[in-house]
Amino acid sequence: MVDAASWAGRLGGDRFLARTYHRSYAHFPGAAADTAGLFSWDDLNRIIATQRLEPPRLRLSVDGGMVPIHRYAIPTTNRRSVTWSRIQPSDFHAQLRDGASLVLDAVEKIHPAVGVAAEGLQRFLGTSVQANVYASWTEREGFGRHWDDHDVVVVQLHGSKRWRLWGMTREAPTFRDVESPEEPEGEPVADLVLSPGDVLYLPRGWWHSVTADQGTESLHLTFGMVTHTGADLMLWVVDQLRASLAFRKDIPRFGALAEQSDFIDAVRREVADMMTDPRLVERWAESIDTTDPGHAVPSLPYVDGLPAQREIAVKLTAPRCRLTPNRAEGTVTFSAAGTAWDFAESAAPALGTLLTNQPTTLGELADSAGLEVKEVAELVWALIDGHAVAVMGTAL
Repeated sequence: MVDAASWAGRLGGDRFLARTYHRSYAHFPGAAADTAGLFSWDDLNRIIATQRLEPPRLRLSVDGGMVPIHRYAIPTTNRRSVTWSRIQPSDFHAQLRDGASLVLDAVEKIHPAVGVAAEGLQRFLGTSVQANVYASWTEREGFGRHWDDHDVVVVQLHGSKRWRLWGMTREAPTFRDVESPEEPEGEPVADLVLSPGDVLYLPRGWWHSVTADQGTESLHLTFGMVTHTGADLMLWVVDQLRASLAFRKDIPRFGALAEQSDFIDAVRREVADMMTDPRLVERWAESIDTTDPGHAVPSLPYVDGLPAQREIAVKLTAPRCRLTPNRAEGTVTFSAAGTAWDFAESAAPALGTLLTNQPTTLGELADSAGLEVKEVAELVWALIDGHAVAVMGTAL
């Protein structure tokens, strides 16, 4: 299982965060055993065969363009007049054989092992993560030389893939930008071949071209991280200042120049005061962590509370939550998915067990805190009701 600690160990922990993250590419050689059980060709076949996946969720790409879906799928309509595209294996295979690359987006939503890995990386890096599957069979490039507007961690699963890397031609480019980066010139700064178990980290803005030119089919996962920029910080600052009178007042569009100037001065003072806080980034980080919705999961068959049964297993669905002790009040605050709960200090061990992000039973939670199972069931149900936890089974 690839959890936060596993990612930290593989990528280099604090050293990676301090010296590499957002700064430069890094290649971490590995072995096939390192990714065993994460995702396989059988998994991919099963998903394609059983899921209704329309472009762009599932797509084929070649030479930087998307292959029209009618070249490998046919429209199918059921008796309730619902229409979807059904993959035709022979046509599908032909497109891939001729050089198209296969992409499956957001596979963490439909594959448990990849979901756990994405959650682990999210906990390590403190940002939302989406995992896409890429498969290629030939030396023909699926996407051409390009750059991404987000950092990625690539995990090679099967076969080999060649990555040629160029640096940024525009520092910190974004999706919504005032100009586009220019094509890089000269030879790549790195020419790498990833083998099963290898991991590659690539910051946003780095140009790259990727091809399966090693004579083997290739299957890899790309974990894409949501970017957080100064513009995002300022949007958060503005939200925090909505309680301020200066930010609630109407803009004096038709007022005299002096009135307009006074209005701007008042807004500027509010922003300047907030920006002097040396812990502003910490406050922002805590806010985005504790308001991130995670992956809300229902807890059927339970709809009106949990029975006090030791074997019921539960797990966090908002992996970036916080647990804060309030020693003066004898309580702890558990913050997740946009809600904060105050519990008695005695609940801290049970809540700390939930924070490991591993499935655990009500019985184990009760034993860790010295509480009755009924008390733990009530505590956990409050978190379920707030979309922070979900039932994962009646037994581990």
